[in-house]
Amino acid sequence: MEKFVITGGTPLNGTVTASGNKNAALKMLAACLLTSDPVILHNMPDIEDVRVMRDLVADLGAEVSNLGGGSWRIQAKNIEKTAVDPLLAARIRASFVLSGPMLGRMGAITLPLPGGDRIGGRPLDTHILGLKALGAEAKLEKNGIFHLQANPLRAGGFILQPEASVTATENTLMAAVLAPGETIIENAASEPHVQELCQLLNLMGAQIGGIGTSRLHIQGVSGLHGAEFTVGADFMEVGSFIGAAAVTGGSIRIRNAQPQHLRMVRLIYEKLGVRWEEEGEDVLVPADQELRIQQTLAGRIPEIKPLPWPGFPADLMSIAVVIATQSQGSVLLHDWMYESRFFFTDKLVFMGAHIVLCDPHRVIVQGKSPLLANPIGVASPDIRAGMAMLLAALCAEGTSTIHNIHQIDRGYEAIDQKLLSLGAQIERLHE
Repeated sequence: MEKFVITGGTPLNGTVTASGNKNAALKMLAACLLTSDPVILHNMPDIEDVRVMRDLVADLGAEVSNLGGGSWRIQAKNIEKTAVDPLLAARIRASFVLSGPMLGRMGAITLPLPGGDRIGGRPLDTHILGLKALGAEAKLEKNGIFHLQANPLRAGGFILQPEASVTATENTLMAAVLAPGETIIENAASEPHVQELCQLLNLMGAQIGGIGTSRLHIQGVSGLHGAEFTVGADFMEVGSFIGAAAVTGGSIRIRNAQPQHLRMVRLIYEKLGVRWEEEGEDVLVPADQELRIQQTLAGRIPEIKPLPWPGFPADLMSIAVVIATQSQGSVLLHDWMYESRFFFTDKLVFMGAHIVLCDPHRVIVQGKSPLLANPIGVASPDIRAGMAMLLAALCAEGTSTIHNIHQIDRGYEAIDQKLLSLGAQIERLHE
């Protein structure tokens, strides 16, 4: 086990380059199972979740080769089995998206309930309903093992419900690309990583229309071939570094940030008094931030909540909480999606933040609150809360310790090295 020791109060300044999108990389690795030809993926983030997914596809029989510089070659020429390693699968949430491509390629898969962050209920019903709409049969054993089989898959119409689930959209469309006939997915997710997955699949020979909309048309094909694709920027990481600049009072340039994906993030961050400039593909966060929460026209406390794309991403809600502690005024943050998202806020209160946990879904933050370091140490509960605690430590007075940092490593590539390059005082130590 490792921990971070952070001495806060230093403004972050300099340039950092955005890593590849974690959620896109995970699903693209799964998509490689749909063809026996090699697929080359560039700008793959070197994070724990991606490493585990590579191990999962390799365990199924794919050849995985490191080409260097964040590029990987995956060739699933000989799939040796249809049972997923339960110990590996239990380490990440995305393991369940192996079911779509494996049903399409092999017609069967056995895998356990997925692991990953504990931020609330994340049922698999939408996944199963989507795969059943394509002719799959699913059985859940008492030991938490799923058996899925298709004899064979067939095209069909399907409305994602009760929500436009990102992973269920990706799982269903990966199964549908090899199902004969036309499949229509209504209420589909349209996040940038969903769009990139669709683009990769089309390069591999799939016929997917409606990319970027809530209605995907998939014309099944008899087979897919190899392709080469570059993963886009992780806008969750970009949003986190924007927050880090704002709360520490520094100025950061984020290269290859793809600001076209940050339009709603900009609108929400502006409510908290944070602004930035765009220079081509770069985002420049200046040091002179207002950090004042904008009131509504009627004078009520403003509310921030996540929405499906192009709404504000749920994974940036934890970062928004920390920014709000450093902004003048009051704001209500409401994450209706995950009932455990804000359970880390008691750690911020211990550091001096003025936060009221109204219920499992809502918090009220009153700023500005000077934060004091937590020398006793806190454990990172999940990827985003861990990064939020890291931001809090960076702007707090004194030295803080964050334990269980493998949670942060699951989603952020070399985060300590990037922060060191910006002037942060951070050490990675063994427990």
